[in-house]
Amino acid sequence: MTLPELTEDCSRCAGLCCVAYPFEAHEDFGLLKQADTPCPNLAPDFRCSIHSGLAACGFGGCVAYSCAGAGQRVTQVLFDGETWQDDPDLLTHMTYALRVLRPIHEALLVLQEAAALPLPPELQTRCADLTAALCPHNPTSVWDFEENSVQNALAAVPEFVETLAPFAQDRG
Repeated sequence: MTLPELTEDCSRCAGLCCVAYPFEAHEDFGLLKQADTPCPNLAPDFRCSIHSGLAACGFGGCVAYSCAGAGQRVTQVLFDGETWQDDPDLLTHMTYALRVLRPIHEALLVLQEAAALPLPPELQTRCADLTAALCPHNPTSVWDFEENSVQNALAAVPEFVETLAPFAQDRG
């Protein structure tokens, strides 16, 4: 099984994180923004116009954010490189897909770390099974990630991670 790319590549995304999520004006975001609304700092090329000064401008939340590769997967795989700028009707579909895929990608990162631990065979098998369940074969739409098998595996990851504490401490 091949894992999807789990590192963000903003050059292959349509600025989905700058559109999908709401911002509240406080210490982590310098303005109030509704979900599914482009950030005013998002340039037409999907780049942040204040990226080099995000923290100084009050956008520490943006500095800390990672989509874990979900943004480019949504843009390039699920939407074949189309963007919401090219077709505004895609905006809510693309942002919804990001909100579905990001937690899956984050769980895959956690499971990847877990797989590197010295786990007993039954936990190695459980880790591999959860990883496989989070990676539908040849997904073509967000619905593939909303299947019960995928969502049940996603819901099972936190409990699985709790069982790993003794093995993670041994790595200290």
